Amino acid sequence: MKHGKKYTDSLKAFDRSNLFEAAEALDTVVKTAKAKFDETVEVHIRLGVDSRHADQQVRGAVVLPNGTGKTVRVLVICKDNNIEAAKNAGADYVGEEYVQKIQSEGWMDFDVVIATPDMMGVVGRLGKVLGPRGLMPSPKAGTVTPDVAKAVTEAKAGKIEYRLDKTNIIHCPIGKASFGAEKLQENFDALMNAIVKAKPAAAKGQYVKSCVVASTMGPGVRINPTRYGA
Repeated sequence: MKHGKKYTDSLKAFDRSNLFEAAEALDTVVKTAKAKFDETVEVHIRLGVDSRHADQQVRGAVVLPNGTGKTVRVLVICKDNNIEAAKNAGADYVGEEYVQKIQSEGWMDFDVVIATPDMMGVVGRLGKVLGPRGLMPSPKAGTVTPDVAKAVTEAKAGKIEYRLDKTNIIHCPIGKASFGAEKLQENFDALMNAIVKAKPAAAKGQYVKSCVVASTMGPGVRINPTRYGA
């Protein structure tokens, strides 16, 4: 794959074979984010687990202390008193009628879906649509809850969900390059702490195998994974 001049120049700014501490890695990512737009900074973490086994799944959610830098559109599927609570908390779309809108119109103008437990029988019909996009509500991620107001507030504040893909890697945004290295590290630490706490009992050997941070258009910078436990 051929890269542009900015990317090639960024590669000269550091040694890609090195393993950096998080602070230095994120500082490098910020300095090499040279696009004309505010690049998103993502972290890619390979874990020493096997996602094919139910007892080695790693999935959860965490509120990033500095948010993601993205405006999050929240859909809440609920009824009765929860409708007012969700609206007051700042939800963009509220009501059970949106299930039909998604089914019949293919409507997808939202980033997070929250549902009350009593609505999951209805929401379950959307599994084939929401599941592949990582939007299906789940109790583990805190998006199936009777407290819709709290869930909406957290989603708007920068709550992100992390989960293993089929190759045992977690991909998550931790903010924008404009945040600066210090705020990005606060977000990074919050995510890593959550992932380490979520280590399955069945996991053996080194838990965090590798960790790479990169901006949207910039090169990946490797973080030393040994500090995150065996």
